[in-house]
Amino acid sequence: MPPIAARVLTLTASGTRVHIGVSIFAPVKTAEGSWGCRYIVSWPDQPSDRTVYGFDSIQAVVHALQSIGAEIYTSNYHKAGQLSWDPPHKGYGFPVVPTFRNLLVGEDARHL
Repeated sequence: MPPIAARVLTLTASGTRVHIGVSIFAPVKTAEGSWGCRYIVSWPDQPSDRTVYGFDSIQAVVHALQSIGAEIYTSNYHKAGQLSWDPPHKGYGFPVVPTFRNLLVGEDARHL
């Protein structure tokens, strides 16, 4: 199944630029009745492939977006200032839960 949404971030390290893909897939209803939303962040050292859950499909998507935001903002690449989205240093466009709001930068800090 192809992703329903994707974004490309840029990792700049040692003068080299690497594209970091972020893909979100359509939510799927589980046998238990909840909904799971899979996402992939293609980190160069260890890609993450996760599924997060919600009571319905919208909540599953919101949880996926927040999980992506938390993963990006707590990454060593962000902490080292090596990660960007266009334009640089303006944020990544992913929401986070309130306990991570202090990590937001640029436009993310102002609008999310």
